[in-house]
Amino acid sequence: MSENVIHLHKDTTPAPSAEPVADAAPTVLTVVPDAPPTRPVPLWVRSGRAVKRVATDERTKNTGRVVVRHGAYVVGGVRIVARRTWDGRTGSRYERMIRTAEAAGNLEAAEEWEERLQRFRAARHHRRMDLLHSPVEAAKGVAVGAGMGIGVLVGLGVVMAISNGDIGDVITPLSATIDFIALLIRIVQIVWGPLISIGPFLALLALWAVGSKQQAAPNWALPANVRSGEGEPITPSIVVKALRDLGVPALRNAIKEMGDAGASMLGPIRIAGCGIEVDVTLPSGVSTIEVQNRRRKLAENLTRHEHEVFITIPTAARTVRLWVADSGALDEPIGPSPLVTDDTMTADYTKGKAPWGQDLRGDAAALSLYQRHLLITGLSNQGKTVALRSLALWLSLDKSVQFLMGDLKGVGDWAMFDGLATTLIQGPTDEHVIQVTEMVEGAVEEMNHRIQAPPGTTFPPLIVLVDEAQVAFMCPAKDADKRPYGGSKANSRYFMAVRKIHNQGRAVNVLMWQGTQDPTNENLPKLVREGAHTRASLALGTESQARMALGDKAVDGGAAPNLLRPGLDRGTLVVASDGITIPAGQSSITVRTHYIDDDDAEAITDRARALRDGVTTLHAIERGEDRDPLADIANVVGEASRVLTQDVLKRLATLNTDAYGGWSFIDLKRVLDGTGAEPYKSDGRMVVGRDRLTRALANRDETGSASTAE
Repeated sequence: MSENVIHLHKDTTPAPSAEPVADAAPTVLTVVPDAPPTRPVPLWVRSGRAVKRVATDERTKNTGRVVVRHGAYVVGGVRIVARRTWDGRTGSRYERMIRTAEAAGNLEAAEEWEERLQRFRAARHHRRMDLLHSPVEAAKGVAVGAGMGIGVLVGLGVVMAISNGDIGDVITPLSATIDFIALLIRIVQIVWGPLISIGPFLALLALWAVGSKQQAAPNWALPANVRSGEGEPITPSIVVKALRDLGVPALRNAIKEMGDAGASMLGPIRIAGCGIEVDVTLPSGVSTIEVQNRRRKLAENLTRHEHEVFITIPTAARTVRLWVADSGALDEPIGPSPLVTDDTMTADYTKGKAPWGQDLRGDAAALSLYQRHLLITGLSNQGKTVALRSLALWLSLDKSVQFLMGDLKGVGDWAMFDGLATTLIQGPTDEHVIQVTEMVEGAVEEMNHRIQAPPGTTFPPLIVLVDEAQVAFMCPAKDADKRPYGGSKANSRYFMAVRKIHNQGRAVNVLMWQGTQDPTNENLPKLVREGAHTRASLALGTESQARMALGDKAVDGGAAPNLLRPGLDRGTLVVASDGITIPAGQSSITVRTHYIDDDDAEAITDRARALRDGVTTLHAIERGEDRDPLADIANVVGEASRVLTQDVLKRLATLNTDAYGGWSFIDLKRVLDGTGAEPYKSDGRMVVGRDRLTRALANRDETGSASTAE
């Protein structure tokens, strides 16, 4: 039990001298309880903590890495030198190449390496047989050489003796040679000791240099800049090691069994734009899908990020094509569009290609738009509108092209086409969807008129462009006949109008371009997306969306827009189309599109407007009054007994341009057929008769009256 301690305090401060001395202050007793006793920390605990602090200190770790690294360099150097020596002294190198050629089924190469091995063995045998006779030959050579040397020296001494008149000069050259040899022996005796001492250190230094050059140390012990591998160039050994460590047992075992450690799997490594490209022939038992499904791990093994490695399937069996970007290269922007930099550029719808951007190899990516329906999709805010608009901007520089445009976002992304497009509807409401649907249906009517024209008739391109088309497909509005504007049923007006253009529009240059976001079966029906000839996708969320956007064939061939990084890969498209140059064996290509901002787009459309005589843009579909074509035909024929059909068409267009401006003889004949007022020939030319029209109108009125009375 602890005891209390009593402290005595006494005030001993003296009083001022001027004051009388008072009694001393009383002693104060203070009772202070003892603090609870503390248990001393064992010595082994304190030592353990100190050791842990030292062991986990960063300086200790760095020191350990240095020691292990340089020690491993020496050990690795020994291994490398031993391997090189063994390969140089034996035929193991040739045997490895023979096994590799046999594994690849290349019997010609195997036979060639077999012949080289036989020549190597024959030469080695010849050298060994020469060694058996070399001591005797060497002794004979030394004896002959020594005798000749002594003779030469003595002869030289005789000449000197005769010249100097001193017989002692006969042995002067011989004695000088002996003195020189003695000097060399002395030098060797002096140097030999230090050489014996430092020789092992020089050998270790040489082995260290070999190991250091090959980085023959554990990865964790290497310097940070080497260990990270940032920007490390791709070599065959790095590719093979990345494949070996991919986690596919069959692939790992096959590489181990190959005599060349897997080098025969690789084709030539080619520089491809801002990266490299290499074809890898997989060994038997390894599927290409096993490599595709491990894209992230393969990228990390190659010291790259996932978005810097692309895996595609070429035509060769059991082969994957790897494209590996230089570290950080894909995060750098590409240059401006030629549409911005070249003020003199024009477009050619039939033979030209739109400059869209660059592929991963750094080559220009240009897209042909001739008679191809187009679909671009992706997540929101990934650059879909800009990518679609850049194609329209290029095509606007062909003055023969006509545009019908519907922007169901309505924030002004397409406002610069005012004065270029025949129709430009902008807005996200149901009323705007109705207007866009009627615009597309009007394009269907124009398509039908073109189809009925005489064979050989050429028509200007008509681009029907709808951005944010998912708004139209999801619109719940219905018309007076209860037909829905949205949806994907047989009576859905927008869906059916798009399908009709997809089915027949290409042949008469009526093309459907659509931009949608976040595709699903509801907002992008299967029949619509499969009707597009050119399909492109920005970043998407899932593989199922990628299949909706590009089709199964492209995705099975390696297309993966779902692996693009939303936000970071903005403007990067995966394109499946026969209108763009795609490397042989691939089903798609990745394109980094040029960014054209609103100001540059305005400048381009100003140039496009200068090429045209002037276009009046409608911002809504005008629903005109119902016309009576038969009565209007009778009206324009007037009092004449008959009028040429060509003149009838001209008069109808003058009467009402909107209703009859696009009429052809086919339309005129369609209205008059079955009425009794059909066009007929007079003097070899087709005419319309007044009397027949009068009878047709009278018969129609009588029929209508009778029907009403009943």
